[in-house]
Order: sequence, then C-alpha cells, then structure tokens
Amino acid sequence: MPISFRPDDRPRISSADERRPPAIVARHTRPAVRGLRCVISSTHDLATLAGQRVAVRGGNAIDAGVAAGIALAVLEPHMCNFGGVAPIMVMRPGMAAPETVDGVGTWPADIALDDYRQWFGGDMPIGLERSVVPGAPASWLTALARHGRLTLAEVLEPAMELCVDGFAVYPGLASFVHHFAERLRGWPASAAQWLPQGGPPRVGQRMVQPDLGRLLGTLADAERAALATGASREDAIQAAIDAFYRGEVAERIAAFVAEQGWHLTRADLAGWRPTIETAPSVRYRGADVHFCGPWTQGPMIGLALNILEGYDLAAMGGGSADFHHLFCEAIKLAAADREGFLGDPRHVDVPMRGLLDKAYADERRRLIRLDRANPGLPPPGAPWRHEGRAGREGYVPAPAGGVAPPDTSYVCAMDAEGNAFSATPSDHAMGSPLVPGLGIVVSHRGAQLWLDPAHPSAMAPGKRPRLTPNPAMLVRDGRAEMAFGSPGEDAQTQAMVQMLCQHLDFGLDLQSAIEAPRVASQGFPSSFHPHVFRPGAMLAEETLGAAALEELSRRGHRVQAIPRFSYGVGALCAVQSGAEGLLGAADPRRDCLALAW
Repeated sequence: MPISFRPDDRPRISSADERRPPAIVARHTRPAVRGLRCVISSTHDLATLAGQRVAVRGGNAIDAGVAAGIALAVLEPHMCNFGGVAPIMVMRPGMAAPETVDGVGTWPADIALDDYRQWFGGDMPIGLERSVVPGAPASWLTALARHGRLTLAEVLEPAMELCVDGFAVYPGLASFVHHFAERLRGWPASAAQWLPQGGPPRVGQRMVQPDLGRLLGTLADAERAALATGASREDAIQAAIDAFYRGEVAERIAAFVAEQGWHLTRADLAGWRPTIETAPSVRYRGADVHFCGPWTQGPMIGLALNILEGYDLAAMGGGSADFHHLFCEAIKLAAADREGFLGDPRHVDVPMRGLLDKAYADERRRLIRLDRANPGLPPPGAPWRHEGRAGREGYVPAPAGGVAPPDTSYVCAMDAEGNAFSATPSDHAMGSPLVPGLGIVVSHRGAQLWLDPAHPSAMAPGKRPRLTPNPAMLVRDGRAEMAFGSPGEDAQTQAMVQMLCQHLDFGLDLQSAIEAPRVASQGFPSSFHPHVFRPGAMLAEETLGAAALEELSRRGHRVQAIPRFSYGVGALCAVQSGAEGLLGAADPRRDCLALAW
C-alpha cells in the first residue's frame, strides 16, 4: 500500500532557515575543565590522572591531592622527590581558615653555623652537606590522616604502579639528567637509577624506580599491619610515619649519611614532627588570600597584594606597562621585607602582624614612583611600630653572582563537598646522592639557609630553612573558592600574585589569567645559596608587546625579553569552586594538566 503524506498544522522548518552554529574560538592552549565531583591540576599529566583515579574510587580532594603529590615524586624526579619538602594547605567545610602542614625538616642538631663556616668558608657544597630532615613523607601522610578518608595503601597505589611499571621519559626529564650526568656518575646509587645504561635516558625510554616502589610498599605494609591489630585509620597511618622516621628506613638514612662523612642522625629523624598551623591571610578585592607563614616566602603574597590594593589596576589594563611596572616595584618592596624579617619563627622574632597591616602597606606604597623603577632593592621597612613594639632592623642583602637551580612541582584539588588541597613539593633527586635501596635523596633544602648570622634565615641547629615553595588558597564568605600555586623558586609568589590580579582586577577567567603574559623580577636575592642578586633585572615575556617592553625599559627596568610561555616566570595550576561548578586550569609553561569529573 503506498504511503501518503498529508499536510497538518505542525510547524515546519524550512531548509532556508538552516543556521550555522556559533563559531568555536579557541582562547586557550589548555582547556578550562569543568566538573561536578572533583577537579585536580598538577605539573604532570600522569600525576593529575593518578589523583583523579583516587577520586573516582571514592577519595576526597585530600586523598586525590596526596596521591597526585606522591606520584609527582615518581614522575618529576628532576623537580621533587619523596625525601624532600612538601608544604601543604588544606581547607574543609567547617574550618574557619585553611591550615598548613609545613613539610620542611630541620637542620641537624649538632651542626652550628660557626663550624660550618670553618669547614667550608663561604661555600655550601652540593650534596649531603646541605641536608635537613626529610619533611615530605610525614607531610603527605599527616594531611591524609587528618583530612582524607581512604587508606594509605589505596592512595599510594598509583605511585607504586608508576615505580614498578614505569613511565615514558619526556624531554624535560631527559634534558635535566643529561645536564647533571657527570655529577650523577659520582654517586653510585644515583648513577644506577638515572643513568641505567651508562648514560642519560632517551625520550620515550621506560623509567622504572624499583627502590622507591619498595619504600612506598614498606609504608603501606606498616599501615596494613597496624590495621590488622585493630588500630584506627589515623593510628595506622601514623604507624607508617613511624616506619619512616623511627624504624629501619631512618636507620638506613642515618647510616648512609654517616658513611659519607656527614651529620644527620637517627635522633634528628626521630625527633622531627610536622608543624600544623592556621594559614595567615590578607583581604584583597573582597576575598581572603591565604598563604604559608614566615617559614616560607608566602607572606610576600600578602605584602605585594596590600601594596597593589591601593591602585586602580583595572583602569590600567592587564597587559600594560603601568601594571607590570607597579607589580615589579611592589614585589621588590615585598622581597626587601622577606630578606629583612622572614625566617623560622621558632628561631627568629617575625613581626607578621605589622608586616601585613594595611597602614604599613600605605607607608611602603609611598616609596613607589609611577614613572621610574627603583634601580636596586629598596630597604626593608619598619613594621615593628605597627605592632606597638620595638625590634631589630631588617637585614639588607648585598648583590651576589652565581646560578639559581630549577626546582619544584605543584598540585591542587577541590571536590563537591567543599574540600580544598594545595601542595608544593620540591627538592629534586639529582641535588644529592640517592640513599641506596630507598630510591630517595635526603632533602637538600638546607641550601635555602644563609651563612650570614645576621640574616633571619641564617643556619642554626634545629632550624627550618625558609622555603620558596608556598601553596595558597583564596577564601570567600568562609568557603574555599580557589586553591593555587606554582613551581619556579623566587618566581613562585610573583606568578601567583599576577594571576590573582589578572583574575580579580582585570576579570579574566582562570585559564586566561594563567596564560596572560607575565614578568619576573630578579632584583632581589635568590633564596638558594649563593643567593644570586641582579639589581633591577626583569624577565618579561615578549608577548607583552614591543611597546610595553620598551616603556618598561625606559622606566629603568633591566628588561630581558623571553619567549612566550617561558618557565622562568613560573608554571601555575589552579582549581576553583563557584556557580559554574568545579573548574580547573593549568599552565602551558610546563607539562601541567587539569582534569575534572
């Protein structure tokens, strides 16, 4: 039977009404990812995947962040290692403010500055002579025990698989090993791991780390044994911490260090505990920006934001010479106070309340000229009177030559429950010899102590070096809105402040704020020995444009133009929670990746 069609009253769509959909224009080199349950961003794609894998299995943002962070120690050994440092910031619903886990160990108890100077003069030899107690293991595990919900074994699984099954060597890692090959050949365990066929690995070659895998397995076994006796989850994770610091692992570390003729004892390891404290903050554009305490360079963020708050940045434009000039002048003032006052507050009196006072920022802001750069490092300020007391004058550093090493990784995560995690692990595995059989180096963060006894971060027994790594968060109305951070030594705080300004002042979305052209002042001392200092120097990405670069030079900045997306200006990762759900962003300046689900 033939089929017949009859017109009816339904509306018809004519082919003449066909419309091309709106054009999709790529504004970013990385996608701005969105999700509903969890979002994570880190400096290596496989670490981000490790964190997402743990989240999918039921972990919260802290479980995911710890899993990714420990995976970074496997995947980015040229930037961090499990025996290094790992400052962490965590916020959960119901907390009044984020808390920090310091994740940095202390200088050996039996090595005084005078003795060190007598042995080495003004030098700080590369290797074990820079050792402090490894802070990262207890930092990761303490954050997990306090705020996660999965077992340590579940969280370690991705990193252990990467150790055993391996991963493909990528250009950054291959280049770094090649650069340090001669150094590594002098350390037998390091040569066996990083030069497996007598030379640096090729791009694409499988990299396995069986010793590190066994160490992680030892910690998981300690947890399992404790759980089998009826211990709580928290106590079982503490058993794993004890296995590292007060068991066979500590014995092997101390024995190796002693065999090499240096001093880091079992007592140093057994007596160390991570410090947990509330993160300080400043108010900026209606939000609370939290950073780590004066045992890091984190307060530079607050110092710089307080100064910049006094300007109408939005009227200048995010790519203008005016903004980048003001930023560099503000960051130099912050750096002057960093060198003047910041150090381990258990060893030096730090006027934090005065430094972060808005009236103090008003005083410091008056030192900035809009038409001219300060040719040197400004003097530190006088924050004591803003606390109503007297105190020592700030330290004034002298210019020094040398080379500052690259270092550091980063990871952040947030979930639908409102949990937020931010961590900046560091201490690459080629700055000191691997401990045979353990697959880690002992943290060489002692390189961020100073050999001048007048400096607030001067070397002293039991003292924490003042860290460059400094995770951060933005909190609004009592809720974590953003977790963010960057590797990049002394460029870290600079990248973080510029991203916040691009987002909060200039209205860019998170990924655009990260990809916006950046600058980095080098006009203050490097935190690493020998504390390189180039007065007036500024790195500036050429994508700022010729006119802006010329104007910055005219104002007196010693501008060195660098290519777009250069690592010298940091490599930001950030996650955000808001009306659009969970958002993740990652910097193209390194192999960063954000994922959400």
